[in-house]
Amino acid sequence: MLNKRRVVVTGLGTISPIGNSIEEFWKSLLEGKSGVKRLTCFDPTHFTSKIAAEVRNFDPSPYLSPKEQKRMDRFVQFAVCSAKIAMADSGIHLDKEDRNRIGVLIGSGIGGLHTVETEHKQYIALGHEKGPGRISPFLIPMLIVNMASGQTSITLGLKGPNSAVATACATGNHAIGDAFRLIQRGDADVMVCGGSEAATTHMGFGGFCALKALSTAYNDEPAKASRPFDKNRDGFVMGEGAGVVILEGAERAMKRNARIYCEIVGYGMSGDAYHMTAPDPGGDGGVRCMVATLKDAGLKPKDIDYINAHGTSTLYNDKIETAAIKKVFGDHAKKVAISSTKSVMGHLLGAAGGVELIVSALTIKEGIIPPTINYETPDPECDLDYVPNKPRRAKVNVVMSNALGFGGHNAALIVKKFT
Repeated sequence: MLNKRRVVVTGLGTISPIGNSIEEFWKSLLEGKSGVKRLTCFDPTHFTSKIAAEVRNFDPSPYLSPKEQKRMDRFVQFAVCSAKIAMADSGIHLDKEDRNRIGVLIGSGIGGLHTVETEHKQYIALGHEKGPGRISPFLIPMLIVNMASGQTSITLGLKGPNSAVATACATGNHAIGDAFRLIQRGDADVMVCGGSEAATTHMGFGGFCALKALSTAYNDEPAKASRPFDKNRDGFVMGEGAGVVILEGAERAMKRNARIYCEIVGYGMSGDAYHMTAPDPGGDGGVRCMVATLKDAGLKPKDIDYINAHGTSTLYNDKIETAAIKKVFGDHAKKVAISSTKSVMGHLLGAAGGVELIVSALTIKEGIIPPTINYETPDPECDLDYVPNKPRRAKVNVVMSNALGFGGHNAALIVKKFT
């Protein structure tokens, strides 16, 4: 039987609606400083929802040359910048490494909508006769989902396994979980992994409005709009950004005296086989996913100290995820701390899992559980401990992070204190 290698997290990097450094991100999260505001990237007057969690004050110049920036969609820029931040945080000096043993696995739920819309607008403006000749040769390589990994590999010179994942809002968890497996079985020594998204465009935003998935009741009070598990929630808040982590074989990390945030010990996934956009109303997919992740980690429900919930602030997700947690955790469901950090930063779609793994790692390292803000009116169907409105100091050894996506994709990760 294959002897699985232990895998640890040694670097963190994010570009997010609440900060473009780990320090700013974590401080904003603990303070409950919402990143949700009225849309600025276009005029939302004619849209039902008028708010989003945009990345603000983003300057890729320290990480990318002007030429590189022109050849990357916004979601790719987020990914590459986050990867460079995470690599610097890890203390790995690439000029001293065998880059054939370092891989990349960064996904996106939607990909380069900014590029698609920009090029289509120009095509229409020039007409069907002149338009085709003005389509950029960079259109396809800028919009495709795998280019977050591809450009990260190119800019950092990483020649190990290079892949991508696209499972909607479960993308980040799947990317990190698949990278975890690559190191476990010896296919790589280090993996740069996570998720990136920048779909807050006319079409991306309008599509979610048409689905009636976004919050519309708090357009005049944006900071209050994302309210997971609260009775008065009315939809999620669309966000953008990236979350990238450096995974590394534990033995290697210890040998170089790396700072180790936590160890990844479990990864599980399942499919609802139910509906394109709605979760299985019985929560069966989530249940099987969490059970599989606990089994992979060799842990019992009582071993989990904190759950970073998917917690989107939609009516169905929150009550179904709560019911699934109750089925899996039994009596311990009332004792385990649960929070949704989407309450502060909105829903980053394909980037959510990457950012939330960063949250899970910092929760273990710092011994502080971030809050679910805007939790004001209890919902009888959501009656667990959601760490309402204020962070909580606690000894946290083991964290589960949940994610699910359109198409019925479920993915969960378990990380624990490294000893």
